[in-house]
Amino acid sequence: MTHILALADPAHSSWSMRIGLLVQRFGLPVSLTFADLYTSDFPKMLAEFAPARTVPALKLEDGTVVCESLAIAEELASRFPDAGLWPQDTAARAHARGLTAEMHAGFVVLRDKCPMNLRTTYANTPLQAEVQADLDRLEDIWGRARDRFAADGPWLCGPYSIADAFYAPVAGRIAGYGLKVGPVSAAYTAAHLADPAFRAWREMGLAQGPHQATYDRPYPQRSWPEPADLNQS
Repeated sequence: MTHILALADPAHSSWSMRIGLLVQRFGLPVSLTFADLYTSDFPKMLAEFAPARTVPALKLEDGTVVCESLAIAEELASRFPDAGLWPQDTAARAHARGLTAEMHAGFVVLRDKCPMNLRTTYANTPLQAEVQADLDRLEDIWGRARDRFAADGPWLCGPYSIADAFYAPVAGRIAGYGLKVGPVSAAYTAAHLADPAFRAWREMGLAQGPHQATYDRPYPQRSWPEPADLNQS
């Protein structure tokens, strides 16, 4: 028996993206299984991953099920220590863990008002003050991390890590909703859009699963931006 990861629609399930992208980017020996949201297949899949009620859910070789993305990420880092899922530098690793925990628990308004949709790209998305506050917070914490740990690279705390995988759906939201952000956020989002693993995940989202109308928004549509478009924001 191998490790098995339960996931939902790659275009819409941001928590599925965080762990699925992590597994694929680091080439971890974990099998992915998908079920479409809002269909009878979804609870049927989760029944095989009890006591999980949501995705992602990781079933280990001995049958133990790990729920919640942060716990799954930590378990994978423990089981594959040579993969480099966390930064090797102790200070960078501590900082990356804090950033990851904030993403796991925070940015509720941004996530609610701009649900992840890698299939449709909007322009002129109206911004509530609470959404702008989340974007301002991202500009601050991303900038602080990069200034201290990653001035010479595109990621948050040195090499790509769990923290970057957790913020990948945020980059998708910034790109997908045409959100106006500061220079740090624009450059960091562009790095995700240029990343082969991110691009492969989005291609999978375009091809896999039904159209989920609940994610549609009444805003003008545009083409998915190229990384250079974000750097010019």
